[in-house]
Order: sequence, then C-alpha cells, then structure tokens
Amino acid sequence: MTAESPLYTPAPGTPCWIDLATANEQAARAFYAELFGWSYYSRPDPATGAYTIAALGGVPVAGLYRAVRNQPPSWTVHLTAANARSAAGWVTGLGGLVILEPFDIPGRGSIAHVQDPTGATFVLWEAATSARFGTGSPGMFTGTELNTHDGVAADAFYGKLFALTSRQVEGGMRADYHSEQFDMPLLHRYVMGTEYPASTPAHWLVYFTADPRIGADGLAEHTLTLGGQVVIAPYDTEFGRTAVLADPCGASFAVVDHTRAVEYQTRAEVDDPYDD
Repeated sequence: MTAESPLYTPAPGTPCWIDLATANEQAARAFYAELFGWSYYSRPDPATGAYTIAALGGVPVAGLYRAVRNQPPSWTVHLTAANARSAAGWVTGLGGLVILEPFDIPGRGSIAHVQDPTGATFVLWEAATSARFGTGSPGMFTGTELNTHDGVAADAFYGKLFALTSRQVEGGMRADYHSEQFDMPLLHRYVMGTEYPASTPAHWLVYFTADPRIGADGLAEHTLTLGGQVVIAPYDTEFGRTAVLADPCGASFAVVDHTRAVEYQTRAEVDDPYDD
C-alpha cells in the first residue's frame, strides 16, 4: 500500500480516517510525535471548535481533538458511507444509536457519530472527493479491528449496514476472528478472550504500521519511556508481530510489524499466547 491513499470513492464500510479524543492534546501531540514522527497543524471545526491534523511527510494521517467532559480518551475509526444521513437512519433501524446527528464539515464532507448494538462507537463519513488519508507506511494507519463480546450481533449489524459478509479467518491464532468484506477484507472482528478483563467494553482498535527497524517490541519499550503503557505485550500473529499500547492519557492503539508475520497451519497446533 502506498503512503498516501489515492483519491477515489471507497466501498461503504472502508476505513477512511481516524481521530483521537484526548484530555490533554499537548501531551498527546508530544507522545505521537516522538513515537511516530508526526507533525501537526490545526483548522476550525464545527463540532470541537479546533481540530488538529497529524501529518507524516506532509500527508494527513490522523486527527486529534480535546475530549468533551466525561468522554474517555480513545481512538475512533471513520467508516465510509455513501450517504451519512441515510446510513445514520439505518444504524437506529438495526439496533444501534446515533450519538451525534449528521453534520457537514466544509471541504471534508458529512459525518455522524454512532454506536453499534454491542456498544462500540465509530463515525460514519460521507467524505469529500478531496479528502486525503495516508496509510500503510510506518507510523500510519494499517487496519482496524472490532473487539466485542457479541460476534453474532456485530456481524449482523455491519453486514446489513455496509452489505458485507463475515468469514472466519482460517489458520489463525484466535478462535473467533472474522473478516468483514465486500470483494476484499475491509474490517476485522474479534470476540475478546481472557487477555481482556470481562468488563472491557466493545471498541474499535486502531492499528499503526511499525517501522521494521524498530519493530513492535521497540515501540512498546519506547511507549514506556514516553509515559505510556503496554496493554498487551508484543506477540506473534499471522499479520505480523503485534503489541497493544496506550498513550499517557489512556487511549489504546496497536502497532504491527508486517515483516514478522507467522504462518499458522491449524489452530489446534498453536498454543494460546495468553495462557500463562
């Protein structure tokens, strides 16, 4: 994948942007600048007043904004919608919630903040044709995964909302891990196992590409030196060596080194990496 996604109309359900709600934007900027090399610039925003764009090599890679009162620090994935208002209506019809009604952002399209029936929040984005989103290169978005306690409900919701089909990822290390796809995998869905406390709410986990020269292990160590946390220590997967981390304000994200992918023949032959 190239460092900058081309300007095209992605299929509904395709991740098209990510942003971070944080209680301390200055601390968040410093953390991700040190970890990934991001630089920043700001623009007016009708919802938050001011919105920070993170860039890498001049390419926009993410947004940051100050969380509202009682909003937990978190990364949010934006999923493509052909029509944000129509899609928001479908969300409620399918048992989800509309948290923030659709509104227009000049030059960037229309968005709506919603929640699926399992409790995970995300943004529907009817993006303008000029929208840019850097992906794939080190320090940039590489994928997203819905972590939920109810895989059946999640599959039904996203399948109907975006006309996706759900398929078990074969040969992997996790027993209930599905891809949600149209003509190619767009999203992944995982029923959380014992590595997560039972009280963990459903959430979308954002993945960033790790520079192979540093790796997931190096980024995990660097996160600790920057005041962050290692939520799940680095482990091997069929997608690459992966770690789940948290920034100093508590927002979780994952990093993956795709150059260190491990092939799994059958799940029966693989030990549970979370079994101590």
